Amino acid sequence: MDSIREAAEKLQADLAECECLLIGLGAEWGRLKEAESISAYKSLYQLAKGKNYFVVTTVTDGRIFGTSFDPERMVAPCGNVNWLQCSRSCTKDIWEKGEIPDGICPHCGAPLTGNTIEADCYIEEGYLPQWNRYKEWLSKTLNRRLVLLELGEGFKTPTVIRWPFEKTAFFNQKSHMYRVNKKFFQISGEIRERAHGVETDSVEFVKKFVGK
Repeated sequence: MDSIREAAEKLQADLAECECLLIGLGAEWGRLKEAESISAYKSLYQLAKGKNYFVVTTVTDGRIFGTSFDPERMVAPCGNVNWLQCSRSCTKDIWEKGEIPDGICPHCGAPLTGNTIEADCYIEEGYLPQWNRYKEWLSKTLNRRLVLLELGEGFKTPTVIRWPFEKTAFFNQKSHMYRVNKKFFQISGEIRERAHGVETDSVEFVKKFVGK
């Protein structure tokens, strides 16, 4: 485990030299109130600004889509509440908020619900185009100086960020990974030489030590 300040300094140095930046956002970013999230995402964007970045988020509140991040450089595999689906999943159609004023599925008359993994039957078609774009971007980072910045992700959906990030860090010998989490900061032994576990709240880490 790295000290917080030491990790922040190392991250700043690696960011200055990196060719690609992959950011993963998890549960610690999903607990923020709206006013807090504005400040947090603003600080985070300062890290990515001007870089070849991509953001993967398991947060479903959709707030990141209202920030300065390029929507073409983000993917939300767990969905987001700004998109709606039929609660009965009678159709693959997905609507934006306000597009169906009465909030009723025009196909079967069931109430609409958020297009997230919390739905009884999650319609995944909404995020798949961006997921394909993410996979294409990631394939081009091999053997390039890549920084993987995993922020606040736990074990609710480890197959989205935690395990894939570790795999990427293992195979890309030019990569450096930072796992910042108040509780789940541990790093696997296979990547320990090029990975840093930071035991602290990831939002505060970005706001205080990095996104200035």
